[in-house]
Amino acid sequence: MKRLLLALSLATLVAPAFSATALSADELKRATDHLRKTSAAFIASTEKLSEAQVNFKSGPTRWSVAEVAEHIAAAEDFLFGMIQTQVMKAPARAVPAELKEIDDFVTTAIADRTNKIQAPEPLAPTNRFGSLAGSVKHFKESRATTLAFLKDTKDLRDHAIESPLGKVFDAYQWVLFISAHSERHTKQILEVKADPNFPKK
Repeated sequence: MKRLLLALSLATLVAPAFSATALSADELKRATDHLRKTSAAFIASTEKLSEAQVNFKSGPTRWSVAEVAEHIAAAEDFLFGMIQTQVMKAPARAVPAELKEIDDFVTTAIADRTNKIQAPEPLAPTNRFGSLAGSVKHFKESRATTLAFLKDTKDLRDHAIESPLGKVFDAYQWVLFISAHSERHTKQILEVKADPNFPKK
């Protein structure tokens, strides 16, 4: 009996090491490729702009390229911090889910700019990075951290919380959320640049 209790105790101690649901190679590649693609698109959208172009606003309540870039960089930190402090401390889903279906939903719904949403106050532009170049530099550093976290963390599917979109997202899907969010606002930068009054130089 003592041996049985000892065996059960050891099993309890060892069990967590085997409970992690590792990402498949396809899942890891999908998120890595998406993060790299959206990073490259954002950086490209900010290149070779004059001071007038960087600060142009199409209206008094609209954001400039500089302000959108700052928001993207700040949101990367905010969302990554939420993953670390909230999502990764949460348990797994209480009920099974079609993971790929939700993965697809995240990458399409978050990047869709059909419905415009006002940014929360902590992510509103305040020139916190000093310049467009400062925002882009900060973004590159933060995105490198996000990519390293994705590569090194094995249990991203084992932690999930409710999202503002009425679905439960696991940590892997929140990483996709980060990437799709930067895609959404890169589209906003392109909208600013497409304005007929955008400075020619």
